[in-house]
Amino acid sequence: MADDHTHVQDFFAPRAADWDSRFPDDGPAFAVAVGELGLSPGDAVLDAGCGTGRALPALRGAVGPGGTVVGADVTHAMLAAALRAGRESSGTLVLADASRLPLRAGVLDAVFAAGLISHLPHPEQGLGELARVVRPGGRLALFHPIGRAALAARHGRTLSDDDLRAEPRLTPLLAGAGWRLESYADEDSRFLALAVRTGRHRYDPVDRPGRAR
Repeated sequence: MADDHTHVQDFFAPRAADWDSRFPDDGPAFAVAVGELGLSPGDAVLDAGCGTGRALPALRGAVGPGGTVVGADVTHAMLAAALRAGRESSGTLVLADASRLPLRAGVLDAVFAAGLISHLPHPEQGLGELARVVRPGGRLALFHPIGRAALAARHGRTLSDDDLRAEPRLTPLLAGAGWRLESYADEDSRFLALAVRTGRHRYDPVDRPGRAR
């Protein structure tokens, strides 16, 4: 996949307008996954690769009016769909690459990422960028509203241990990026891996010029 994310944008842009209507029953699964992220009122959380912002209302509900919710996506059309759905009322929408976020180091308490990992051109580097913006002890949820086997069947593929989300691959991938896998669920009805931000690691740079809180 190209580093400029052209492939991602080309895939999602024409599907953005009817994305929610294609998967109308996913809302409760998003809400349950957000609940397991362990957010508290006043927390700051990022929805990385937020798409049409389906997780934003649940994230806002978890952090309350005093918390901070940001939804970042690299595809303008998906953010436009989120605006049409009124989800900007639940969080700030930002056009941004999840592998290069306009945020200072350690400013977040958690990251929620639905379906993101398979669209990262360099997964360990991308997960490292998510770790960079989260405080030590903060949490990451890698989520999909259906499990790996069901997703592979949907796309006409055979389930493979080479899948980035397979636990034997995901555990060291997260560890190398500054996360410790805490729990792992791969069921027909959902995929959810929860990880905790560890100490400093090789993707902890000095804040880049121009980064803002």
